[in-house]
Amino acid sequence: EDPLRKLVLLKYSDSNYTNYMEGRTRFHASDFSLEILNTSRQDRQLYEYIVSKGSEEKVWQIQLEVYEPVSDLSIQILSWAQTNGSCTVTLNCTAARGDNVSYSWGSRDASTSGLCTRNSSLLHLSYPLQNASIACACTASNPISSWVVDFNSSQCSYEQGGSAEMTTEHLVLAVVVPIATVMMFTGAFVVAYLVMPGASREQEHSPLAEDNAVHTIYSQVQRVE
Repeated sequence: EDPLRKLVLLKYSDSNYTNYMEGRTRFHASDFSLEILNTSRQDRQLYEYIVSKGSEEKVWQIQLEVYEPVSDLSIQILSWAQTNGSCTVTLNCTAARGDNVSYSWGSRDASTSGLCTRNSSLLHLSYPLQNASIACACTASNPISSWVVDFNSSQCSYEQGGSAEMTTEHLVLAVVVPIATVMMFTGAFVVAYLVMPGASREQEHSPLAEDNAVHTIYSQVQRVE
């Protein structure tokens, strides 16, 4: 078979290290973390962390995920009708950008929570015409961010008002080796903390204590054509 090809990002040995991707990554010896600069979707791949000591070699594989945050959420009224004293409206909630986006509907008002609850981008809303107003909120989210937009209607028509707000969170991935990773895709960084498994509480303050070990971090593992 064709040999596996690995791109070495960083090698650490005898208290010295070599960064083979200077300008693309930054190594922090204080906490033994590797920072990926100017993160892009191409950084979403498989990484290896290898510790070699004598004839023994330990290998950990880390799958790094990169997400673009949710943004520009809007609600579109697909249809509306008045029948038998009720108003029936079909709403569609969509985000202009974002990876792995999921949608849900709810209400900030307890009196209308039953009408607005749905786990989908579409909401089929039916309510009596005598209701003064209906307020539903659509939430679009992915592992690093969420965006909420309100739908407010005081009459059965295409006219509606609303407001939107965005929140962003950091996702912590635990993939064999504890890593704190995956921040925002646009104008932000991804930091992958690669900690030697099995280290005691005292060793956390000195993760580079084993100077006779060779630590190597590889990028994506793939076969040569």
